[in-house]
Amino acid sequence: MDVLDAKYPFFASAREAVADAAVSLPELVGADAPAVERARERVERALLDGTIESESGPFPADSAYDTQAELLSYPIARILVSLLDSEPAIEKYAAAEAATAMDRIREDLATDDELQSVSTPTVSLADVLTEFDLDDAVRSEATASIGGNGIGGGGVGGNGIGGGASEGMSGGNTGSTGNHYRIAVGSYLDLTSPAWGESWRLVNRALADGAVRLSRDDLLRAIESAVEDRVREGLPFELADDSEIAAELESGVADLKRLLSERTYAGPIDVVAPDLFPPCMTNLIEKAERDAELSPPESFALMAFLVGIGMTPDEVVAFCADTSLDAEGIRYQTEYLRDDRGTQYPPPTCETLANYGICHNENDHMKVAADPLAYYEKRVAAADEITDWREQHEGDGDGDDESSRDEAGGDVGENDLTDR
Repeated sequence: MDVLDAKYPFFASAREAVADAAVSLPELVGADAPAVERARERVERALLDGTIESESGPFPADSAYDTQAELLSYPIARILVSLLDSEPAIEKYAAAEAATAMDRIREDLATDDELQSVSTPTVSLADVLTEFDLDDAVRSEATASIGGNGIGGGGVGGNGIGGGASEGMSGGNTGSTGNHYRIAVGSYLDLTSPAWGESWRLVNRALADGAVRLSRDDLLRAIESAVEDRVREGLPFELADDSEIAAELESGVADLKRLLSERTYAGPIDVVAPDLFPPCMTNLIEKAERDAELSPPESFALMAFLVGIGMTPDEVVAFCADTSLDAEGIRYQTEYLRDDRGTQYPPPTCETLANYGICHNENDHMKVAADPLAYYEKRVAAADEITDWREQHEGDGDGDDESSRDEAGGDVGENDLTDR
């Protein structure tokens, strides 16, 4: 097993590495090995914070866990999630695994793009596409040769996709056509959803000869869906009633259920009073208003907070209209956070935000509440008079989704798949 196996434990090579290691999971669990501790943390952070990264720091650079513990924590985490017996928990766990994996993939690709020499191995986009059987479905626009039955021509190069080293991607560049790709329409439909926003509807995409045009960022978002599907596959699985592993993990499962119960809110606060927002959320909003990009943890924390106080996706879009946050990205993230099937994601705790450099414990507010939503709830309860932002901006962001969909146009081509 190596670092890449631990970074991407859902890859086929990682599964083979676990099998080849011939490690006994029951023995690991019985001995409460580091992999078990990491698995509990992995699931807890997935359900409560939307990431599986260790609180000690990103793997492998800053994590307190070695390669073996990181890799073996994945199958143990899957057992824990299965024992939770909660469909929303499974979905959120899979989404957190996928989100963290894509953060790592983007970092790997950025390292390749900068042509830096690194001490740890990285994956290329070609590696990822091959892993998910997409190497024949996706081509760099610079080298795409579109045929009637899909996308043909061009092989997968070491650092990207193309017909060869001279024609393919080098350092993330795709030639004069820019950083875009063509993906076979069948794969596009399998990996994406119109629920992600209007721009993802096929009618609003350039479609020609069975291929859909995508930016690199959009392609990575589609790949994230493939990762999530793979992690979700097979969950939950049943363990025998007399399973030694289930018995050993019983206390850990009980702790996770208790944490979920403690962090579950009966309902949103349903009042938007920016003057009462926690300092960390105010700081993030002000940063975005300066047109500065928010990091993925910052964006997740802010969106989870705004959804947690009862804002709809339309309201969040209107609230963030004059910031660096993209409306399409807001809708995608807030729809994901507004899980009507079960417990929604609460914002990360103040301690977690502090680890990411987001919370600075201004005025020692951690003594008041352990997370931003609880802090805001207490401030709202103590306020004498509150003016709801929505009362001053009634109608902002409200649109007729059906009519906008009907009016949307696009280069659909002869397939005329307007239902997507």
